[in-house]
Amino acid sequence: MIDLKTKYSGLELKNPVILGASNLVTNHDVLKKAEDAGVAAIVYKSLFEEQIQLEAAQLDDELEEYNERNAEMVKLFPTIKHAGPEEHLLNVRKAKESVKVPLIASLNAIYTESWIEYAQLLEQTGVDALEFNFFYVPREPQLDGRDVALKQMEVIKAVKSKVKLPVSVKLSPFYANPLNIVTEMDKLGINGFVLFNRLFQPDIDIENQQHFSPFNLSNPEDNKLSLRFTGLLYGTIAASICSNTGIYNGADVIKMILAGADCVQVVSTVYKNKVEYIKTIINDVQSWMESKGYKRLDEFRGKLSNKNINDPFVYKRAQYIDLLLKSDSIFKKYPVH
Repeated sequence: MIDLKTKYSGLELKNPVILGASNLVTNHDVLKKAEDAGVAAIVYKSLFEEQIQLEAAQLDDELEEYNERNAEMVKLFPTIKHAGPEEHLLNVRKAKESVKVPLIASLNAIYTESWIEYAQLLEQTGVDALEFNFFYVPREPQLDGRDVALKQMEVIKAVKSKVKLPVSVKLSPFYANPLNIVTEMDKLGINGFVLFNRLFQPDIDIENQQHFSPFNLSNPEDNKLSLRFTGLLYGTIAASICSNTGIYNGADVIKMILAGADCVQVVSTVYKNKVEYIKTIINDVQSWMESKGYKRLDEFRGKLSNKNINDPFVYKRAQYIDLLLKSDSIFKKYPVH
C-alpha cells in the first residue's frame, strides 16, 4: 500500500500536491474539482494591501469628480468608505467552508502594522495556515538590500507574536544569498518556505509602443532553480520545504522530493491541463513509487539532496566550465551546421 502522506508547515497532508495561489481558487467549482482530483491543500489568492489602497484611492477620486459643480453644491454623493479587505475575507471564509482539505491564506502587505492586522483578520476566517507572499519590487536605487531583508524579518517576528497559525514564507530568488535569508527566517520560527515566487514581469508591445501586462505562466524548465535550492536546504533547516514554479507533472514532483521537498505547489499546469490533471500527477507519483519499491515518501525524500550525495558540487557549481569541457556532446545534440 503506497502512503503519500506528508507534513507541511505543521499541517498533515494526504499527498504532496498543493494548488497554489491564483485566480483559479476564487471559483468554487474549481475548488470542488481540485478536491475531487485529490489535491492535498489549497492556497487562496493573496490579499494585497497595495491593491486595497489603490482601489480606495480610485473610489475617492470617482466620488469627488462631480462635487462642487455649483456654489450651493458641496457634495453630490454621500460619504462612502472603501470596504478594505472585507470582501476578500468573506471570500476566504466561503472558500474555507466549501472544502475539507486545508486552506492556506496568502498575504502581501506594505507596513508592519498592516501585516499584523490582516494576518489576524485572516486567522479569524478559520483558515489552517498563513503564507506570507514576500513580493517586493525595488523602487529606489538608494535602498540597501539588507534593509529589505531586515524589514521582512521584523514582519515575521511581529506577526508570529500575534497569531497562532502556522506561517510559511513564499520567497523570490532575488536575494544575494537566499540560503542565508532562509536560515535566518528559519531561526525566527517560520514553519515552511515556498521556493520560489513567480513575479509579474512587464512587457512592451513594439507595434503600439506601449506597455502591456502579459499573463506569465511558468514553463517546465523553470523548476531548475527551485530544485537547486531545495537540494541545498534539505536537512539544514527545521521548517518544511515546498517547491514551486514549473512543477508540471508527476516526474517534476518526484524530482523535488528526491531533492528534499516536503511538497510542491502547482498552478500553471492546472491552467494548461485543467484542474482534473492533478489526479494524473498524483497517480504518476504513486506508480513511480510502486515501480521503485517505495511505500512512503520519506523513503526517498532528500535521497539526492546536497546532504546525501557524494558529489558536493552538484548543487553548488554554475557548470559553465563543465559545459565548455563537454562541448562535443552539446554539438551532437544541437549541431551548428
